[in-house]
Amino acid sequence: MGTLNFPEETFVVVATGTVAKTFHVKSGSLEHAGDWTPGDLADQGPAGKSPSEQSPRESMEATFSKIIAERLYADSHKGGFERLILVADPDTLGEIRPLLHQEVSDKIVLEQAKTLTNSSVADIEKSISQ
Repeated sequence: MGTLNFPEETFVVVATGTVAKTFHVKSGSLEHAGDWTPGDLADQGPAGKSPSEQSPRESMEATFSKIIAERLYADSHKGGFERLILVADPDTLGEIRPLLHQEVSDKIVLEQAKTLTNSSVADIEKSISQ
């Protein structure tokens, strides 16, 4: 039995502007469910208007944040999860937060502004259990 005190099947997304790792809570531990990457962003753009001083990297990260928000909504709407833990670096979390549909926001049980994508599963578990 793991140490996490979240209900079974809580969906966990650990993201930056360039990658998102997904997990499900199983028996009190995190089970890796896959990674999301930006893919080809040529046909997509960030939400809203991009400031002229925004670098190509910042534009890519904003676009990926939009993709994460859209994917969370699609998964939520299909019944893919009932509870969500969202962990992202402060900039990415700031980009994602206003893009989340109310249906997704209502399912957030924990939100952390931390960069944990390169952390071990044990370190992620430790961070979200505090």
